[in-house]
Amino acid sequence: MSSAYADEIPQACVGCTMDDARATANKMLLGDIPISVWTDKTSYKQGDMIRVNGQVANVASGFPVTITVVSPLNSIIAVDQFAVANDGSFETTINTSGNMWKYDGTYTIKANYGSADKKNSVKVELTGGVAYKPTYETPTTSKQCGSNEITANGHCVPFSISGGSITSATLNTDDNSIVINISATNDGTLTVTPSKTVQDGIFMVLVDGEEWDDVEIVANKVTVMFPAGTEQIEIIGTFVVPEFGTIAAMILAVAIISIIAVSAKSRLSIMPRY
Repeated sequence: MSSAYADEIPQACVGCTMDDARATANKMLLGDIPISVWTDKTSYKQGDMIRVNGQVANVASGFPVTITVVSPLNSIIAVDQFAVANDGSFETTINTSGNMWKYDGTYTIKANYGSADKKNSVKVELTGGVAYKPTYETPTTSKQCGSNEITANGHCVPFSISGGSITSATLNTDDNSIVINISATNDGTLTVTPSKTVQDGIFMVLVDGEEWDDVEIVANKVTVMFPAGTEQIEIIGTFVVPEFGTIAAMILAVAIISIIAVSAKSRLSIMPRY
């Protein structure tokens, strides 16, 4: 979100300057928003510094602000924690240099303070890097999934949800995860049961970029209890569907067999004959 300013001087600030009026408007706004966060610009070039500012409505002693950055690939690329000032304000800078920021696109900067309901986010555009191309192989024919299945990169994953609905899902081969975007109107529960050919070794769940404890994992069945307003659930395992398909795997197998055969023939040719 961006910080909101008043276009006109509020009645509660008659006689104030416009800067005072803006400060008053912001204070009124923060009465309804637990935490706000904004950046100095909406778009940057790779290598720029992003200045992040924010405000906490009610400061609680001992609680830091957690900043999480999510890339266009839905991967967490940066996490930082720091204390807020006595007036509830906070500020930090983020360096967009490095391999983690190499892709052009929309990056989401999330701010969390104390509890799951005290969160907010801002999106920025990054240019000057590499155009993102999905690493998974696009299926040549689309597979029809059932009404109780998510479609993720052409694969069907059984699910059930209460308190909201699923808007989209993708497989993230970089993090071995299933990324599920949801619209949560109420507190609810999401249960996902991917087959082991799609994902295996599930050991962690992130809710809006944060490690989540309110989770039950039994083999490949994952149940996540989420609060209202949740936007994204990421299920992380040790394996997701490989980046290459069946044909590529067959070619690789043939190549390995050919190498073994040639090596064996070479060894036989150099053996002394009697």
